[in-house]
Amino acid sequence: MSRRSGILEFAVLGLLRESPMHGYELRKRLNTSLGVFRAFSYGTLYPCLKTLVTNGWLIEEPGNTSEDALAAPLAGRRAKIVYRLTAEGKEHFEDLLSQTGPDAYEDEHFAARFAFFGQTSRDVRMRVLEGRRSRLEERLEKMRASLARTRERLDDYTLELQRHGMESVEREVRWLNELIESERAGRDHRRPGPDGSAQQDNTSGESGGLPRPGGTPGPDPSDDTAT
Repeated sequence: MSRRSGILEFAVLGLLRESPMHGYELRKRLNTSLGVFRAFSYGTLYPCLKTLVTNGWLIEEPGNTSEDALAAPLAGRRAKIVYRLTAEGKEHFEDLLSQTGPDAYEDEHFAARFAFFGQTSRDVRMRVLEGRRSRLEERLEKMRASLARTRERLDDYTLELQRHGMESVEREVRWLNELIESERAGRDHRRPGPDGSAQQDNTSGESGGLPRPGGTPGPDPSDDTAT
C-alpha cells in the first residue's frame, strides 16, 4: 500500500466512524475538510472503498432515504450505496489512531491525523505534535544551512522564494509550540491553524472529528452511483 492510499483509507475510516455516508458525501467531506484530498477522484476513492469492504472494515448497504428510493425508477439507475463502518473497522481505525511513528509527522499524513485529533487521546496527540515539531526543526536547520552555502549564487527571486519557505516552516513551528503548550496546560478550545483557519483542539479525545471550514464547494457534476 502506498503512503498516500494509506492516508486516504485512514481518513475514510475516520469519517465513517462519525456516520454512514454515500461515496459522494465522503468525497465532499474529504475535499472540504482536508486540502490534501482535493485532487482525489471517484476513480481513486471507490477502489479504496472496495478494499475496505473486502478487508471487512466496511459494509455496503442500499440507500434508504426517500430520495434514494425514487432515484432508481426515475433515472433508470440503482440507488446509491451507503458505506458503514463495521466493529472490525472501528477497531482498526482506533489502532491507526494510536500510532505515532514517523509517518505521522510527514506533511500529508500529519494533516489527516490532526483533522481527527478530536478522536485522539491526549498522550497520542502530544507525541504526534512533538514529533511534527522535531521534524520541522530539522527541516528548518537544513534550509538555513543550504541558504548560507548558496546565498551568494542565488538571484533575488530565488533567494526570496527560499526565505518565504523558511518563514512558512518557522510559522508552523510557532503554531505547534502553542498547541503543545495548550495540551500540556489541559486547555480545550479552538486554536488557529498555520494558515489562519480555526482548528479543533479537543483535549478530551472522546469527541470531535474533522474540523469544518467555513466554505463549501459548488455541486459536483460527478455521479456516485454504484457500478
